[in-house]
Formats: sequence, structure tokens, C-alpha cells
Amino acid sequence: MREATPIDAIAEDHTRALVDLVPTLATSLGVPGRDHLVDDLSPAGGRALADLNRATLAKLDAATPVDATDEVTVAALRDRLGLAIESFDAGDHLRDLNNIASPLQGLRDIFDLMPHETSEHWANIAARMAGLPGAIDGYIETLRGGIAAHNTPAIRQVELAIAESAGLADAEASFFTTFAEGARPDGAAPTAALAGDLAAGAAAAREALGRFSEFLRAELARVARPEDAAGRDLYQRMSRLFVGATIDLDETYAWGVEELARVSAEQEALAREIAGPGASVADAVAALDRDPSRQLHGTDALKAWMQETSDAALNALDGVHFDIPAPLHNLECMIAPTQNGGIYYTGPTDDFSRPGRMWWSVPPGVTTFNTWREKTTVYHEGVPGHHLQLGQAVYNADELNWWRRQICWLSGHGEGWALYAERLMEEFGFLDDPGDRFGMLDAQRLRATRVVLDLGVHLGKPAFDRYGGGTWDADKAWQLLVDNVNMDEGFLRFELNRYLGWPGQAPSYKVGQRIWEQIRADAAAAAAGRGEEFSLKDFHSRALNLGSLPLDVLRGALVG
Repeated sequence: MREATPIDAIAEDHTRALVDLVPTLATSLGVPGRDHLVDDLSPAGGRALADLNRATLAKLDAATPVDATDEVTVAALRDRLGLAIESFDAGDHLRDLNNIASPLQGLRDIFDLMPHETSEHWANIAARMAGLPGAIDGYIETLRGGIAAHNTPAIRQVELAIAESAGLADAEASFFTTFAEGARPDGAAPTAALAGDLAAGAAAAREALGRFSEFLRAELARVARPEDAAGRDLYQRMSRLFVGATIDLDETYAWGVEELARVSAEQEALAREIAGPGASVADAVAALDRDPSRQLHGTDALKAWMQETSDAALNALDGVHFDIPAPLHNLECMIAPTQNGGIYYTGPTDDFSRPGRMWWSVPPGVTTFNTWREKTTVYHEGVPGHHLQLGQAVYNADELNWWRRQICWLSGHGEGWALYAERLMEEFGFLDDPGDRFGMLDAQRLRATRVVLDLGVHLGKPAFDRYGGGTWDADKAWQLLVDNVNMDEGFLRFELNRYLGWPGQAPSYKVGQRIWEQIRADAAAAAAGRGEEFSLKDFHSRALNLGSLPLDVLRGALVG
């Protein structure tokens, strides 16, 4: 067992201070004692986080690593905290508003992760809802700082946020109304006092979101940027945030164009295998959707299939391609309380009392599901994807400090691994069925499309001739999505708005996969250069035991 070092102590102290400053982070990590509190989204709250990051970096400058684990910790902390300070100094937080991952969504989504079994849990929920007006006031103050600095989000994102916050403010339709009314502590109706607190908390939350919607409409919308494009400076910073590596944006765009063409050709060839000579991708989709053996009916059947598929993969891979610790064998598949169509994973708590969970958010009215589309998604979210990756880091507590286990996460590493894991399952023979492999290619084609679209729009790259030339914009990006992504219009509209409002995040999946594959190839070449046999199982064990890292740091740790 490795002994904790002064570098570990610095990381642990930073994490303890961080969960005090950000109570919703504590909830997401399963750290008790803060579930009744809300985050300080005011300019003072932003400065407090920046001050913490600066203080931690100063402590690192005065400390000396004692082993290779320390060296990786220092490199990762300097990368993450240094970039956070750079982003703060540039004022990125002053324009932090979009349709998926801004404080607006965070204030709503945290309630999905809050414990809700006992009266004490529901009292915390009531208190947190009652605290939302203060959080909203701070958020408004921060966005007003952006207005004063002429640093505002795009009008498209503001308009989406107006609608979203107005919906949360609606007394009848609001999530807060239905959530509070559905309280069943210990399986029974709440006491009159608790019911009153919940009703008051929900009312306070609705009022705050209504006030936020009005601020957006009356103030921010009038000065919001008309253009969707983020521009190169912000995009480079956001790309580093999500990937953890400095990439050549222009080379990456060119690679994305080539990768989209390659994956499209692979899928089109498979379509002809599935639906016959001359068949299109649409023909193959129709044939697979008609196949009753690939259909599930109802969310109970969906949940059971998710659990069965993920359990089978875990058991088949353990001891063969991976050594999977016993606590990770508990992966719960859940139907999410939200209805936005997303599929996602939440990691286990540090003691595994709350296991890793795969969530499926089923849109209203959707009752039929096609397994060919989603088997690769189960591998992506479960094993060998996010559950193995994040659970292994939590399990490796003897080697990794708290910050390494649960705070240092970035989508280039995490989502890049999950896409790499999908291809691994093809490599290991789990996607030999043509329909399942077609679904994997469908998902990979979406991710390649994101690279072209995201960099294309935000950097003002030349659009394809078939879309009229000029530079990429929202209309041309929409047509690119329609031509390459086999999903319904509502989902695609949400995705387009996501890419336009969250620059650099969506491409980090495919870019991260590319870097994972490059690191694997480099590690194999280095082993050959030393005259050693390359073990893929050992490579994966080494990589996963490091936890999530900026990909440049990961490369240094695995290849040198």
C-alpha cells in the first residue's frame, strides 16, 4: 500500500475546500453534510474558486514529488488549475449560459442525484429549493458582469434559456412542483410541516426561475452576441479544457473530414450487407427497425435488457481482457426521472455505498426501443466504458488521492475512452452481429460529424460545396447533421444547439478516441523497441489505474 505524500495532502486539501465552496459537487460525489446548500454563483463565488486554485498552485510550487504517482498528480493539477485560472481571467464564466451544461441546468439536475429516501433527505431537498433564489441572484450578477464587459453568450443560447427557465417557473408544469408533490419519505406521505416546507421550497424555486427568465428576456437578450461562432481564442481554450491536450485545430478539422468520410463508407458497405445490393443506410435502418427480434416494448423491458446486456459484458470480459474488482460488478441500470432522451452514467461514491449507475432518460411517448441502436451504448456507458473506467479509479484509492479519483475528469479522456471501448468490443468480437455493428458505426458517424460541425462553425471553416460553400453556419450545420445522423428531428435540434453553445466539448469524444488509439500504438511501439511483448490487458490496467487525466499527461505517464 502506497503511503500518502505531501503532494497527496495538497490535493486532498484542495478537494475538501472545493466541496465546501461547491455544495452541489459534494452531492454528486456522495459527500454528506452539504445537501441543503446551494452554490455561490456570484462574482464573489467565482473569485473564491480562482483564489483556491491559485493557492493550491503556490503550494505545489513549494513541494517536491517523491514518486511517479506524485509527478502525475502535479502535472495534472497544474494543467487543470492553471487552465481554470486562465479561463477565469479571460472572463469565460461571465458568458456561461447554454442549453445543456451551464449553471441553469446544474441548479435543476442536481436534484436527480440527491438522496430521497428519508424525511431528513426531503428536508434537505426543501432547503436546497428554498436556497435557489440566492443562487439565481448570484448568477444574474455574474451575467450582468458579462454585459458590462461586452462578453455575452450568443442570442440563440439566451433564447433557449428563456424558454427553459420559464418552463421551470410554470406552476403546473415545473419539475419542482411535481418533485415536491411526489415526496414519499420512508414510503409514506410527508408530515404536514415537511410538506409545507417542500411546497414553499418549490414555490421559491419557481419564482427564482421566473425572475431569471425575465432577466434574460429584458436584459441579456438585448445585448447577446448575434453570432454562434465562439472564435479561435475561446475555442482553443475550451478544447484544452475538454481534451487535456493542445491540438492543432486546423489539422484536426481536416482529419475530422477524412474520418467522417471513412466511417460513412464503412457504414454504407455494411448497409448493403444488411439490406441487399444497392441498399442505402436508410434502407438498412428500416430493415433493422422492422426486425421484431431487435425490439423492446416498455421501459421495464428496456431496463431489464440494459441490465442483462451490461452484466453479460462484465462477466465475459472479467479475467480475460480486464481484471475487474468485485465492487465494480454492481452496476445498476436505471430509467432516469428526466425525459430528455439522454443516456448517461453516474459514478460510485468513494465507499461504493452508491454504486455506479447507467441512466436512460426516455422521452415522453416513446415506448418502443431498438436494441441494434443501443447495444454499443450499453458498452459505452457500462463495461468496458465509463463504469470500468471511473469505477477503477475509485477502487484504486490506495494509489490515487481524492482529487485524482473523483475530481479530475475530462471528456477527452472519459468519453474518448468510452468510444475507444466501443471499438474494443468490436475488436473482441462482441459486435459481430451486423445490426449491432451497424449501430456502433452509426454512433461513430455521429461523433465524426461533431468534429466537422463544431470546429467548422466555431472557427469559420469553409463549408462543403454541396451545402453552398461559404463558411459553416447553423443552417449548413443542420443539413450536415440531417445527412449523417440517424435520429429524430427533436434530438438533432437539441444536439445542434448544444454544439453551438458549448464549443469544443462534442469533438472531444472523437478526438479523445483518436488520442487513446495513438497512445496505445505508441506504447506498443515502445515495447517493441525494448524487445518486449506488448500486452493489451496490461496496458489497459496501467491506464485505468491512473484515473482520468489530461491526455497529454496520460501520454507522458504511459509512453514517456
